[in-house]
Amino acid sequence: MKELATRAISGALYVSLLVLSLYTRLSLFLILMVFGLMATAEYIKLIELRSKIAYIIFLLIYISFGYWMLYTDYQKGSSDALQIYLVTTIFVNLILIKDLLSEKVIPLFESKRYLTITFYLTSGFVFMLMIANYQNNFTPFLLLGSFILVWVNDSFAYLVGKNFGKQKLFPRISPKKTVEGFLGGLFFSGIASYFIAKFTDTLEFSNWLILSIIVSVLGTLGDLIESKFKRQAQVKDSGVIMPGHGGILDRLDSIIFAAPFIYLFLRIINYVS
Repeated sequence: MKELATRAISGALYVSLLVLSLYTRLSLFLILMVFGLMATAEYIKLIELRSKIAYIIFLLIYISFGYWMLYTDYQKGSSDALQIYLVTTIFVNLILIKDLLSEKVIPLFESKRYLTITFYLTSGFVFMLMIANYQNNFTPFLLLGSFILVWVNDSFAYLVGKNFGKQKLFPRISPKKTVEGFLGGLFFSGIASYFIAKFTDTLEFSNWLILSIIVSVLGTLGDLIESKFKRQAQVKDSGVIMPGHGGILDRLDSIIFAAPFIYLFLRIINYVS
Protein backbone atom coordinates (compact mmCIF):
# COMPACT_ATOMS: atom_id res chain seq x y z
CA MET A 1 0.00 0.00 0.00
CA LYS A 2 2.84 2.39 0.87
CA GLU A 3 4.55 1.66 -2.45
CA LEU A 4 1.28 2.31 -4.31
CA ALA A 5 0.83 5.64 -2.52
CA THR A 6 4.40 6.67 -3.30
CA ARG A 7 3.91 5.74 -6.93
CA ALA A 8 0.65 7.68 -7.10
CA ILE A 9 2.13 10.82 -5.52
CA SER A 10 5.22 10.92 -7.74
CA GLY A 11 3.10 10.19 -10.82
CA ALA A 12 0.64 12.96 -9.92
CA LEU A 13 3.49 15.43 -9.43
CA TYR A 14 4.96 14.53 -12.82
CA VAL A 15 1.60 14.91 -14.59
CA SER A 16 0.90 18.18 -12.76
CA LEU A 17 4.22 19.67 -13.86
CA LEU A 18 3.53 18.71 -17.47
CA VAL A 19 0.00 20.12 -17.44
CA LEU A 20 1.08 23.37 -15.75
CA SER A 21 3.93 23.76 -18.23
CA LEU A 22 1.36 23.99 -21.04
CA TYR A 23 0.20 27.39 -19.79
CA THR A 24 2.73 29.36 -21.88
CA ARG A 25 5.40 28.71 -24.49
CA LEU A 26 8.12 29.77 -22.04
CA SER A 27 6.94 27.49 -19.22
CA LEU A 28 6.75 24.54 -21.61
CA PHE A 29 10.22 25.34 -22.96
CA LEU A 30 11.70 25.46 -19.44
CA ILE A 31 10.03 22.32 -18.09
CA LEU A 32 10.96 20.26 -21.14
CA MET A 33 14.53 21.55 -20.93
CA VAL A 34 14.78 20.41 -17.29
CA PHE A 35 13.26 17.04 -18.16
CA GLY A 36 15.59 16.78 -21.14
CA LEU A 37 18.71 17.40 -19.06
CA MET A 38 17.56 14.81 -16.52
CA ALA A 39 16.87 12.30 -19.30
CA THR A 40 20.29 13.03 -20.82
CA ALA A 41 21.97 12.32 -17.47
CA GLU A 42 20.17 8.98 -17.24
CA TYR A 43 20.77 8.08 -20.88
CA ILE A 44 24.54 8.65 -20.85
CA LYS A 45 24.75 6.31 -17.86
CA LEU A 46 22.86 3.64 -19.77
CA ILE A 47 25.14 3.87 -22.81
CA GLU A 48 28.27 4.33 -20.68
CA LEU A 49 29.26 7.67 -22.15
CA ARG A 50 31.45 9.55 -19.70
CA SER A 51 31.71 12.76 -21.69
CA LYS A 52 29.84 15.91 -20.69
CA ILE A 53 29.57 16.85 -24.37
CA ALA A 54 26.14 15.20 -24.35
CA TYR A 55 24.75 18.07 -22.25
CA ILE A 56 26.27 20.63 -24.62
CA ILE A 57 24.71 18.88 -27.61
CA PHE A 58 21.30 18.81 -25.95
CA LEU A 59 21.40 22.44 -24.84
CA LEU A 60 22.72 23.82 -28.14
CA ILE A 61 20.10 22.06 -30.27
CA TYR A 62 17.18 22.43 -27.86
CA ILE A 63 17.82 26.11 -27.09
CA SER A 64 18.40 26.94 -30.76
CA PHE A 65 15.05 25.54 -31.88
CA GLY A 66 13.42 26.78 -28.68
CA TYR A 67 14.64 30.31 -29.30
CA TRP A 68 13.26 30.28 -32.84
CA MET A 69 9.97 28.96 -31.46
CA LEU A 70 9.77 31.57 -28.68
CA TYR A 71 11.06 34.70 -30.35
CA THR A 72 10.87 34.31 -34.13
CA ASP A 73 8.65 32.95 -36.85
CA TYR A 74 10.34 29.55 -36.83
CA GLN A 75 8.21 28.33 -39.73
CA LYS A 76 10.19 30.77 -41.89
CA GLY A 77 13.44 31.27 -39.99
CA SER A 78 14.30 27.67 -39.24
CA SER A 79 12.17 25.72 -41.71
CA ASP A 80 15.09 24.19 -43.63
CA ALA A 81 17.06 23.32 -40.48
CA LEU A 82 13.97 21.79 -38.89
CA GLN A 83 13.17 19.70 -41.95
CA ILE A 84 16.75 18.39 -42.19
CA TYR A 85 16.70 17.62 -38.47
CA LEU A 86 13.36 15.80 -38.83
CA VAL A 87 14.51 13.68 -41.77
CA THR A 88 17.76 12.70 -40.03
CA THR A 89 15.89 11.93 -36.80
CA ILE A 90 13.43 9.63 -38.59
CA PHE A 91 16.34 7.86 -40.28
CA VAL A 92 18.22 7.31 -36.99
CA ASN A 93 15.04 6.09 -35.28
CA LEU A 94 14.46 3.60 -38.09
CA ILE A 95 17.98 2.30 -37.53
CA LEU A 96 17.17 1.89 -33.83
CA ILE A 97 14.07 -0.10 -34.77
CA LYS A 98 16.20 -2.27 -37.03
CA ASP A 99 18.70 -2.82 -34.21
CA LEU A 100 15.87 -3.65 -31.81
CA LEU A 101 14.45 -6.30 -34.11
CA SER A 102 17.57 -7.79 -35.66
CA GLU A 103 20.51 -7.34 -33.30
CA LYS A 104 21.28 -9.10 -30.03
CA VAL A 105 22.47 -5.77 -28.67
CA ILE A 106 22.12 -2.22 -29.98
CA PRO A 107 25.61 -1.33 -31.29
CA LEU A 108 26.99 1.61 -29.31
CA PHE A 109 30.33 2.51 -30.85
CA GLU A 110 31.51 6.01 -29.94
CA SER A 111 30.08 7.95 -32.89
CA LYS A 112 26.71 6.21 -32.61
CA ARG A 113 26.42 7.30 -28.97
CA TYR A 114 26.52 10.92 -30.12
CA LEU A 115 24.16 10.18 -33.00
CA THR A 116 21.53 8.79 -30.63
CA ILE A 117 21.96 11.71 -28.23
CA THR A 118 21.49 14.17 -31.10
CA PHE A 119 18.82 12.46 -33.19
CA TYR A 120 17.04 10.18 -30.71
CA LEU A 121 17.05 11.79 -27.29
CA THR A 122 17.39 15.52 -28.02
CA SER A 123 15.10 15.40 -31.03
CA GLY A 124 12.32 13.92 -28.92
CA PHE A 125 12.23 17.05 -26.77
CA VAL A 126 12.64 19.39 -29.74
CA PHE A 127 9.66 17.87 -31.53
CA MET A 128 7.54 17.92 -28.38
CA LEU A 129 8.05 21.69 -28.50
CA MET A 130 7.16 21.79 -32.17
CA ILE A 131 4.00 19.72 -31.68
CA ALA A 132 2.86 22.39 -29.20
CA ASN A 133 3.60 25.09 -31.82
CA TYR A 134 1.79 23.61 -34.78
CA GLN A 135 1.60 26.07 -37.70
CA ASN A 136 3.49 28.64 -35.60
CA ASN A 137 0.58 28.91 -33.14
CA PHE A 138 0.77 27.83 -29.53
CA THR A 139 -1.33 24.65 -29.51
CA PRO A 140 -0.68 23.00 -26.12
CA PHE A 141 -3.68 20.68 -26.44
CA LEU A 142 -1.97 18.90 -29.34
CA LEU A 143 0.91 17.98 -27.05
CA LEU A 144 -1.39 17.23 -24.12
CA GLY A 145 -3.51 14.99 -26.34
CA SER A 146 -0.37 13.14 -27.45
CA PHE A 147 0.64 12.59 -23.83
CA ILE A 148 -2.88 11.39 -22.97
CA LEU A 149 -2.68 8.84 -25.79
CA VAL A 150 0.66 7.63 -24.41
CA TRP A 151 -0.74 7.35 -20.87
CA VAL A 152 -3.89 5.56 -22.02
CA ASN A 153 -1.89 3.18 -24.19
CA ASP A 154 0.59 2.35 -21.41
CA SER A 155 -2.11 1.96 -18.73
CA PHE A 156 -4.41 -0.31 -20.72
CA ALA A 157 -1.55 -2.29 -22.25
CA TYR A 158 -0.53 -3.08 -18.66
CA LEU A 159 -4.07 -3.84 -17.43
CA VAL A 160 -5.10 -5.95 -20.42
CA GLY A 161 -1.75 -7.71 -20.54
CA LYS A 162 -1.80 -8.50 -16.83
CA ASN A 163 -5.31 -9.94 -16.89
CA PHE A 164 -5.58 -11.48 -20.36
CA GLY A 165 -2.07 -11.60 -21.79
CA LYS A 166 -0.81 -14.98 -23.00
CA GLN A 167 1.31 -14.42 -26.11
CA LYS A 168 4.57 -12.61 -25.43
CA LEU A 169 5.26 -9.56 -27.59
CA PHE A 170 9.05 -9.36 -27.28
CA PRO A 171 10.13 -11.73 -24.49
CA ARG A 172 13.86 -11.33 -25.13
CA ILE A 173 13.67 -7.64 -24.21
CA SER A 174 10.51 -7.17 -22.13
CA PRO A 175 9.11 -10.46 -20.80
CA LYS A 176 5.98 -8.85 -19.33
CA LYS A 177 4.72 -7.25 -22.55
CA THR A 178 2.12 -9.27 -24.43
CA VAL A 179 0.41 -9.09 -27.80
CA GLU A 180 -2.96 -8.89 -26.01
CA GLY A 181 -1.68 -5.99 -23.91
CA PHE A 182 -0.43 -4.15 -26.99
CA LEU A 183 -3.79 -4.60 -28.75
CA GLY A 184 -5.63 -3.49 -25.61
CA GLY A 185 -3.53 -0.33 -25.41
CA LEU A 186 -4.12 0.33 -29.10
CA PHE A 187 -7.89 -0.17 -28.79
CA PHE A 188 -8.34 2.11 -25.79
CA SER A 189 -6.06 4.75 -27.32
CA GLY A 190 -8.41 4.76 -30.27
CA ILE A 191 -11.35 5.25 -27.90
CA ALA A 192 -9.48 8.07 -26.14
CA SER A 193 -8.79 9.76 -29.47
CA TYR A 194 -12.53 10.33 -29.93
CA PHE A 195 -12.82 12.21 -26.64
CA ILE A 196 -9.62 14.18 -27.29
CA ALA A 197 -11.00 15.29 -30.66
CA LYS A 198 -14.34 16.18 -29.09
CA PHE A 199 -13.07 18.22 -26.15
CA THR A 200 -9.88 19.86 -27.42
CA ASP A 201 -11.11 21.40 -30.69
CA THR A 202 -7.76 20.77 -32.37
CA LEU A 203 -7.86 18.08 -35.06
CA GLU A 204 -10.62 16.02 -36.59
CA PHE A 205 -11.37 12.64 -35.02
CA SER A 206 -9.93 10.78 -38.02
CA ASN A 207 -6.59 12.53 -37.52
CA TRP A 208 -6.56 11.84 -33.79
CA LEU A 209 -7.40 8.20 -34.52
CA ILE A 210 -4.37 7.94 -36.81
CA LEU A 211 -2.29 9.65 -34.11
CA SER A 212 -3.47 7.06 -31.59
CA ILE A 213 -2.11 4.31 -33.87
CA ILE A 214 1.17 6.19 -34.33
CA VAL A 215 1.51 6.69 -30.58
CA SER A 216 0.64 3.08 -29.73
CA VAL A 217 2.98 1.51 -32.27
CA LEU A 218 5.90 3.95 -32.11
CA GLY A 219 5.50 4.52 -28.37
CA THR A 220 5.69 0.78 -27.74
CA LEU A 221 8.78 0.54 -29.93
CA GLY A 222 10.32 3.45 -28.01
CA ASP A 223 9.61 1.67 -24.74
CA LEU A 224 11.21 -1.52 -26.06
CA ILE A 225 14.28 0.33 -27.34
CA GLU A 226 14.83 1.93 -23.94
CA SER A 227 14.27 -1.49 -22.31
CA LYS A 228 17.00 -2.89 -24.54
CA PHE A 229 19.36 -0.11 -23.50
CA LYS A 230 18.58 -0.92 -19.85
CA ARG A 231 19.07 -4.63 -20.43
CA GLN A 232 22.48 -3.95 -22.01
CA ALA A 233 23.36 -1.75 -19.01
CA GLN A 234 22.00 -4.45 -16.67
CA VAL A 235 19.74 -2.08 -14.73
CA LYS A 236 16.03 -2.22 -13.98
CA ASP A 237 15.31 1.51 -14.24
CA SER A 238 17.03 4.42 -15.96
CA GLY A 239 17.08 6.38 -12.67
CA VAL A 240 15.47 6.90 -9.28
CA ILE A 241 14.17 10.47 -9.58
CA MET A 242 10.52 9.29 -9.56
CA PRO A 243 9.87 6.92 -6.65
CA GLY A 244 7.87 3.92 -7.80
CA HIS A 245 8.35 4.79 -11.48
CA GLY A 246 12.12 4.87 -11.99
CA GLY A 247 13.75 7.64 -13.95
CA ILE A 248 12.40 10.44 -16.09
CA LEU A 249 13.57 8.53 -19.17
CA ASP A 250 11.40 5.60 -18.10
CA ARG A 251 8.37 7.92 -18.09
CA LEU A 252 9.16 9.70 -21.35
CA ASP A 253 10.66 6.94 -23.49
CA SER A 254 7.46 6.44 -25.51
CA ILE A 255 6.81 10.09 -26.34
CA ILE A 256 10.52 10.79 -26.97
CA PHE A 257 10.52 8.19 -29.72
CA ALA A 258 7.03 8.93 -31.06
CA ALA A 259 7.25 12.76 -31.08
CA PRO A 260 9.16 13.13 -34.39
CA PHE A 261 6.65 10.82 -36.12
CA ILE A 262 3.72 12.74 -34.59
CA TYR A 263 5.21 16.00 -35.87
CA LEU A 264 5.80 14.45 -39.30
CA PHE A 265 2.13 13.44 -39.47
CA LEU A 266 1.05 16.96 -38.49
CA ARG A 267 3.23 18.37 -41.27
CA ILE A 268 1.67 15.96 -43.75
CA ILE A 269 -1.94 16.79 -42.89
CA ASN A 270 -1.07 20.51 -42.96
CA TYR A 271 0.45 20.08 -46.42
CA VAL A 272 -2.51 18.04 -47.69
CA SER A 273 -5.05 20.52 -46.34
